[in-house]
Amino acid sequence: MKEMLHYREIPGKSAGYYAVLAILGVLIALGLGAAYYMEHQGHHVTGMNNQIVWGMPHVFAVFLIVAASGALNVASISSVFNKKLYKPLAPLSGLVAIALLVGGLCILVLDLGRPDRLIVAMTYYNFKSIFAWNIFLYTGFIAIVAVYLWMMLERRFNKFSKPVGFFAFIWRLILTTGTGSIFGFLVARQAYDAAILAPVFIVMSFSFGLAVFNILLIGIYSGTRRPLGDAVVERLRKLQGVFIAAVLFFVTIFHLTSLYATERHGVMKFILDGGNVYTGLFWLGFVLIGSIIPLVFCLLNGFKNSARWLVTASVTVIAGGMAQMYVIIIGGQAYPLDMFPGYEVSSSFFDGDIGSYTPSIYEVGLGAGGFAFAIAIVLAGVKILRFLPLSLANSLVDPHYHSEERSEENETAAGEQARA
Repeated sequence: MKEMLHYREIPGKSAGYYAVLAILGVLIALGLGAAYYMEHQGHHVTGMNNQIVWGMPHVFAVFLIVAASGALNVASISSVFNKKLYKPLAPLSGLVAIALLVGGLCILVLDLGRPDRLIVAMTYYNFKSIFAWNIFLYTGFIAIVAVYLWMMLERRFNKFSKPVGFFAFIWRLILTTGTGSIFGFLVARQAYDAAILAPVFIVMSFSFGLAVFNILLIGIYSGTRRPLGDAVVERLRKLQGVFIAAVLFFVTIFHLTSLYATERHGVMKFILDGGNVYTGLFWLGFVLIGSIIPLVFCLLNGFKNSARWLVTASVTVIAGGMAQMYVIIIGGQAYPLDMFPGYEVSSSFFDGDIGSYTPSIYEVGLGAGGFAFAIAIVLAGVKILRFLPLSLANSLVDPHYHSEERSEENETAAGEQARA
C-alpha cells in the first residue's frame, strides 16, 4: 500500500519555538523603534545624503523582494514543470514568498519618512514610472500566490493548482523584471542603465529565494524533529548549485558588456578595481563568499546528503546576495553623475565627486526588523495552517532514491573489480 503525505501544522509549544519568536520580536521592535526615530528626527540621522538617497534599508528591501519571487520557484517547479518531488514543498514555498515580499515592502514603507504618503502613491499613478507599475506587481503577486495556496491546500480545488501556478510563475517573472528595470531604466546612473539587469535580477531571485527557503525548511524540520529525507536535501542542493552558477554567469556577462562600452570604463573600474569598499564587497562578498564557496558545497560529492552543508551554503549565498545588492544600489549611486561627457565637473555641491556613505545603526535596525518580520510570518503560518507534511522521508517523496543510489554503488564496485 502506497504511503500518503499528511499535512499538519507544527505544535509550536516548545521553549525553542518561543525563544525564536522572542528574538524575532525583539528585532521587529528595534526595527519599529528605528523607523520611529528616523521619522521624527529626519533622515539626517542616517548615512543617506543628497548623493546617496537609497541606503541600507533599500538593500534589505530589494533583497527580500527579489528573494520573494525566487522562493516561489519550488512551487513553480512542482506545478508548472510537474516535478513530483517538489510538490510536498509547494505550500511552504508560497508562504515564504508572501512573507518575504511583505517584509521587504514594510521596510520600504517605513523608510519613506512619511508612511502615510503611501496613500498618494496608491491613488495617483504616473504610468511612465516603473515605481507605479510595481505597486500593481507587488499587490498582485500577494493576491495570486494567496489564491495559489488556496488551490493547493483545499483538496476540492487541487485540479486548479496547475493553471493558477502557471499564472503565478509568469507574474513572478514580470515582478522581478520590474524590480530589475527600476535600475535598468535609470539612464542617469552609469552603473545602471542596462537592459541585462532585468534578467540578472530574475536569476538572482532564483538563487536568493531558494537559499532562504532551504534554511527555513531545514530549520523547521530540525526543530520539530520531523523526518527530512536525503532525497529532498540532495535535490535542493543541486538546484541551489545550478542557480548560483547561473547568477555568477549573468553577473559576469553584465560586467563584460559594460567593459565593452568605453563610456562605462570609469564606473566598471570603480566597482571592479577601485580599491574601495564596493570592490571588496564584490570580489570577497559576492564572488568568493556568495558564489565560489557555496558552489563547492553544492556541487562536490563530498558534501552530498548533508542538510548542515546545504544550510551553510545557503547562508553564504544570502551573505553574498546582500553584498551584491549593496554594490548595485549604494555603489551605483556613489559613482558621480556624468552630466557633461568628456568634461570634468566640480562645484560646491560635490558634482563630480565620489559619494560617501556609512550606514547608521537605525538603517540596519530597520532592515533587520523587516527580515525578522518575514521569518515571523512564516513561523506563525506553519503553526496555524497545514503548510508542511508530517514527514518528508525518502519513502514518501522518492521511493526509488535509495535503490538508485545502491545501483550506482554497485556499478562503481563492479567497475573497480573489473579494473582490478
